Amino acid sequence: MKFKNKVALAAMLGVSLLATACSTGSKTPTSSSTIPTKVTKKTTITFWYSLTGTSKATLENLTKEFEKKNPNIKVQLQSQGGNLGDLQSKLVSSLQSPKNLPTITQAYPGWLYSAAQNKMLVNLTPYVNNKEIGWGSYSNSKIKSALWDGAKINGTQYGVPFNKSVEVLFYNKTILDKYGVKVPKTMAELKKASQEIYEKSEHKVKGVGFDSLNNYYMLAMKEKGIDFTKKLNFASSESKAVINYYADGVKDGYFMMAGTEKYMSTPFSSEKVAMFVGSTANEAYVKSGLTQGNEYGIAARPSSINVQQGTDIYMFSKATKLQRTAAFKYLKFLTSTASQATWANKTGYMPVNTDVLDSASYKASKNSKVPAILEATTKKLYYLPITKNSESAYDQINANMQTILANAGKKKSWNSDITTGQSKLIAAWKQ
Repeated sequence: MKFKNKVALAAMLGVSLLATACSTGSKTPTSSSTIPTKVTKKTTITFWYSLTGTSKATLENLTKEFEKKNPNIKVQLQSQGGNLGDLQSKLVSSLQSPKNLPTITQAYPGWLYSAAQNKMLVNLTPYVNNKEIGWGSYSNSKIKSALWDGAKINGTQYGVPFNKSVEVLFYNKTILDKYGVKVPKTMAELKKASQEIYEKSEHKVKGVGFDSLNNYYMLAMKEKGIDFTKKLNFASSESKAVINYYADGVKDGYFMMAGTEKYMSTPFSSEKVAMFVGSTANEAYVKSGLTQGNEYGIAARPSSINVQQGTDIYMFSKATKLQRTAAFKYLKFLTSTASQATWANKTGYMPVNTDVLDSASYKASKNSKVPAILEATTKKLYYLPITKNSESAYDQINANMQTILANAGKKKSWNSDITTGQSKLIAAWKQ
């Protein structure tokens, strides 16, 4: 899953919230001791989501199981369409009338930045720290701290990690074996392997491409010790090194940009490229699309840091105290070891519960090649920090990289594009 952002919708969101700064619900408790710990009467909560197929069916089955264990709680699952864009649109329009919002929603944190600023979301820390309905502490939750951090907005814990994924290296084992190339474990090895494949195939097969250009840039900069903040300089020497690594490869032919094919799984399936770095969610497309006679493999992302991405679940402050307690009990259930084992095995999403992630049974899955390498590639996770205009800046990085790589593919200089890109990045942060 990739980070999602629609600039127009974000602008609408900011405008719509001017009239809705006040919540219609109860105040967020400042202490875990003031939270109702039992749902003593029939309570209904609503959950907006955007899932299809097996993921939708699995959520429905888990919800039924929760309701059986909690007879006073009714969870109304309300699908908002088959894609996340539909859900985002519904949230934006409903934020103008808070009474129409659900109790909880699946969302990317960037969608709800203005909602958080206007106190329309519930700070979940008191619930996490409550020993009866929560875990007593974040460390007891069995959820990686980086996943918790990724569900924060301006440093406040508004979300609970839900359907998450990371990036991995997909490779055509048949092609690598043919040319005697080992699976790369570092970015330096990735470049060398790509050059070797390109030369040995007589320029018919490119080495690698990255599905998400902004993820590529953000993680490469983080590995140089530079966080994605407004202080980041797109024209710095560190940034130029990151840009040139990819651009030089595109210019010389051994690296690929998806371009009009949109996702790297397409040229990968037709043997135009031997490897690509993309979300674990790509495995289903690779399985069904790879040309007959070819075998695919999945390895850890060839970097020391990986990206955590995907949606979380957020709670709106319009909810009553009992609804909040009921909703949090549901969220705790969804992230439990048993639920996450079911969720991960049925849907292919990364389990957010470390007991599942590290378990021998999960790693030995016969349905997917992802579980066996997830532990190794999720030791150090980074995320897009959600602050004012951070998603706009993140999207601008993607646009900058597309322009640069397009010119590199035409063997044109991209020096001026870097300078222009820095100006555009500054503007994105300031908009």
